[in-house]
Amino acid sequence: MCAMAATTSGDKDCPAHFSAAADRILSGFQEDFLWPMLVAEFLVALAGNSLALYRFCTREQRPWHPAVIFSAQLAISDLLYALTLPPLAAYFYPPKHWRYGEVTCRLERFLFTCNLLGSVIFITCISLNRYLGIVHPFFTHSQLQPKHAWAISTAGWVLAALLAAPTLSFSHLKRPKQEGRCTVATPEACIKCLGTADDNQLEAYRVYGLVLLALGCGLPLLLNLAAYGALGRAVRRSHGMTAANKLHVIVLVASGVALYASSYVPYYVTQVLNVYARQRWRALCPGFTSTAQAEKALDWRTYVAYQVTRGLIPLAICIHPLLYMAVVPSLGCCRQHCLGCREGQTPEKAECSSQSLPLNVTATPKTSGPQSPELSP
Repeated sequence: MCAMAATTSGDKDCPAHFSAAADRILSGFQEDFLWPMLVAEFLVALAGNSLALYRFCTREQRPWHPAVIFSAQLAISDLLYALTLPPLAAYFYPPKHWRYGEVTCRLERFLFTCNLLGSVIFITCISLNRYLGIVHPFFTHSQLQPKHAWAISTAGWVLAALLAAPTLSFSHLKRPKQEGRCTVATPEACIKCLGTADDNQLEAYRVYGLVLLALGCGLPLLLNLAAYGALGRAVRRSHGMTAANKLHVIVLVASGVALYASSYVPYYVTQVLNVYARQRWRALCPGFTSTAQAEKALDWRTYVAYQVTRGLIPLAICIHPLLYMAVVPSLGCCRQHCLGCREGQTPEKAECSSQSLPLNVTATPKTSGPQSPELSP
């Protein structure tokens, strides 16, 4: 939320009427376009992730395999993230007004950021799990146990909470200076929940945004690219897959990378750029001679780009449940009578390898020659 709030920092103060004019223009995009998108995405994400968790709990044998554990954590994170969307949509519904108090404002922003980071972390865990299952199947089968997956999941939640903790400090309510009833015609009388930071905290928030860009987006992206790159090379060199099967796997891998790159990366990048734009406008504000000049100086394109990416992020959590169908052993490996199931069992009762791949392929040893993974459709 890009609220151009007035501050009290000496001779660099921005006149309140300039800040109010800028806030009125920028909030218009959220009131007109963003809130209905969030409502629709909440409904789809709630249904999809609830169904995914239901299938995990009712269809998967206990103890869960690591692939199921990571997928379940992703579903929980996405579901909790979806639950933060209704109050945000209600806030953006015109007139833009926060009705739920200071504590709820800070908590909503914390949960929003924490579960967003959690989704990124567990997507990365799933990608690395796929990589190990394909490239190092023997090590994975003997060393990676469910208890290790649970420990990694716990560490992932702790890391997400730590990275999101500063939002509890940055987020706060901005009380109206003008008394009266909050209406579309009098937005100055409305209460604002600042989800980023007030103008006097912009520099600290800029540093925090860069940390999130590096640790919450950049590093996971590199790990995902490395894992999928190794997976792609293994598939390309496989002699047990047809050209059509290889193409199918490559398309699935590319889709996963494209989903990450088209949602999380633009969000974190435009968030940082939006803070820079606010800082530039804030530095110019004391020199404005008219409201028209203040409005003209707004970096509208950067702000709109940031708001668009905020709408794209929930789309990702709507698509994630579709990916679960290819991750869970009972929905992928055993259904396809995979070669990774234990010998001597019927497909219906077979217990699949914990590293059943979310690409409808499994890592199995060659029947002759040196022991090495062979990809089979």
